[in-house]
Amino acid sequence: MSERPLLEVIALDGDDAVAARKGGADRLEIVSDMAADGLSPSRETFGRIRDAVDIPLRVMLRLTDGFAAGTPQDVDRLAEVAAGLRAEGAREFVLGFLDAHGRADLVTVERLVAVLDGCHWTFHRAIDRAADRDALRRRLADVPGLDGFLTAGSPKGVDDGMPTLLDEAAASTADEPGYEARMMVGGGLRLDHLPVLRAAGVTAFHIGGAARPEGWQAPVSPRAVAAWREVLDGRPGGE
Repeated sequence: MSERPLLEVIALDGDDAVAARKGGADRLEIVSDMAADGLSPSRETFGRIRDAVDIPLRVMLRLTDGFAAGTPQDVDRLAEVAAGLRAEGAREFVLGFLDAHGRADLVTVERLVAVLDGCHWTFHRAIDRAADRDALRRRLADVPGLDGFLTAGSPKGVDDGMPTLLDEAAASTADEPGYEARMMVGGGLRLDHLPVLRAAGVTAFHIGGAARPEGWQAPVSPRAVAAWREVLDGRPGGE
């Protein structure tokens, strides 16, 4: 495979960002509050990270735990946050919301995409809670800017979701409708999952806790990130 696999690492602050970049991360997902599985950072935090590294930054748009956007007032607030981050220089984003029936919340997604005004964005692991993954992909296929899905294949993580991931990797290779956006695997991802996923054609990977061997209270470890980079690149110590 000639395409260099993309390695995205979660960063909470500038120190995380520098450490992840040093270890070989290609891109960062910028969030706050991992106790709520990652919420939008402040403009100030984004600004510090923007100034600290020279790699792409995808910024989370999410104000509460879970995958429901909330009330119209909540969506208004989220749109304001998106506009503020855009004004601060953010050019790539992460978002994803479901309605009460487990379908893509197109009203909210399209409201935010209008604010993003052409920026690329990832639909995050809300897909793993969708009532129908294939229908969700097809429903989102024509929304501007969408270029990736972050997924573990299951709410329980990659171990449980591997069959789904392999099926969707095959659908992506076959250029099936709704599968044009790149699949990025993350959520309980381990190094030993990589050979099977790479052989299936997966080219993008996302890690959070795996970049912090001492836990979320500790910073990103450049050495831990480098271990992933080595395996993905097939260098000594990798596959």
